[in-house]
Amino acid sequence: MTGTTRTSAGLEPRRAKLLFRSWHRGMREMDLILGRFADAQIDALTGDEIDQYERLLDISDTDLLPWITGQQPIPEDLGLPVLQKVLAARDASI
Repeated sequence: MTGTTRTSAGLEPRRAKLLFRSWHRGMREMDLILGRFADAQIDALTGDEIDQYERLLDISDTDLLPWITGQQPIPEDLGLPVLQKVLAARDASI
């Protein structure tokens, strides 16, 4: 899979924007990790999780990738529950 498997049709504008941002990160590795997560979960995330996911997407790929791949520990202030969901989704797709 190299791209989104869903459309933003039916999503509220904020979720649609986050879906788009998930697939257009800049680093293909991050597109695949976050894009696949967003395809599967964006419509099921709670309001708090949407806030957290938006915060996560504001982090640069060069910082986020080593945390998501386990090459560097995740900073304590980033122990967001939605990040744990991203990691679980990543592990399920490996």
